[in-house]
Amino acid sequence: MKKIIILGPAHPYRGGLASHNERLAQEYIKQGNEVKIYTFTLQYPSFLFPGKTQFSDDPAPKELKIYRKINAINPLNWLKIGKEISKEQPDLVIIRFWLPFMAPCLGTIARQIRKNRKTRIISILDNVIPHEKRIGDMPMIRYFVNSVDGFVAMSKSVLNDVNRFNTTKPKAFSPHPIYDNYGDIQTKDLSCNSLEIDNTPIYLLFFGFIRSYKGLDLLLEAFADSRLRQFPVKLIIAGEFYEDKKPYLDAIKKFNLANDVILRTNFISNEQVKDYFCAADLIVQPYKSATQSGVTQIAYHFEKPMLVTNVGGLAEIIPHGKVGYVVEPLKEEITSAILDFLTRKPDFSVGIKEEKQKYTWDKLISAVDSIEEQLL
Repeated sequence: MKKIIILGPAHPYRGGLASHNERLAQEYIKQGNEVKIYTFTLQYPSFLFPGKTQFSDDPAPKELKIYRKINAINPLNWLKIGKEISKEQPDLVIIRFWLPFMAPCLGTIARQIRKNRKTRIISILDNVIPHEKRIGDMPMIRYFVNSVDGFVAMSKSVLNDVNRFNTTKPKAFSPHPIYDNYGDIQTKDLSCNSLEIDNTPIYLLFFGFIRSYKGLDLLLEAFADSRLRQFPVKLIIAGEFYEDKKPYLDAIKKFNLANDVILRTNFISNEQVKDYFCAADLIVQPYKSATQSGVTQIAYHFEKPMLVTNVGGLAEIIPHGKVGYVVEPLKEEITSAILDFLTRKPDFSVGIKEEKQKYTWDKLISAVDSIEEQLL
């Protein structure tokens, strides 16, 4: 049995990072380990947070020990928490890294922990170089990279990115595991009924926070193609705007799509996730840049075909023609793929069920274990 501490978002914070950390903790506990999660008292100052709220209304996971202790903008807190964890002498600390803003906080805590000369510190990397770059990113990333012992990257592009900062520390690639904590697969009829939408159209689903790099503007242009109007197809946009919504609403008006687009742009609770995915016939991720995405792993869980763009690590886990489509981030290619799906009605179910077996949680833990072994 190992004593493990995970540092990163967790309840009451919301979103994919929190869900991932909680699910990882559950898997470690299942394997007989003692696990704690240290999360934030303050994650982002409110003026830096683009959404409506950082917090979830969902109940806390009962079986997890989650401690709200980290203040992301208070250096004295970083020193205190680092010393506290160091004294606990855990065997392993896993730090979730996704944004340069967090580098001073998490890097300082890691440096304090390392003083006990026992704890191995491994970072699970969602991103290294951010999608939306800012002045000061590179030195902050370097500060964090130098503070930990090894890395597990969830896409090959992120693994390549971390090599820009360090080539000697042990690293491993392990793709994002499937999000299997949103409930079981249910029928389209039941899901549409829950969402109060008609169950007869073919539904495309764009899911998640809406930011410019995710390419919703491309999708709206592609969806406006007149060839698609001959089909009973609608687009569900489910997720909160993390930037100005006006350009998207203007595009819907410009392309006369008001009757064909369903906007559900409040935050989607964990309980609602299955309704959106099970109502959908095709999950569409028209990203302009990406590393990896939790949306694909939710789609795998609910066994839904996907349309993704050939950016970052998305194409690594979506074999074209087997579980869906991989296209360039161009409206013409997105339209062609949607048109093929509507016209041929291809059955990707066998390929999806086969591919999803690659993305189990024990494989991520095995990747962390492989880094630990190199550090012994």
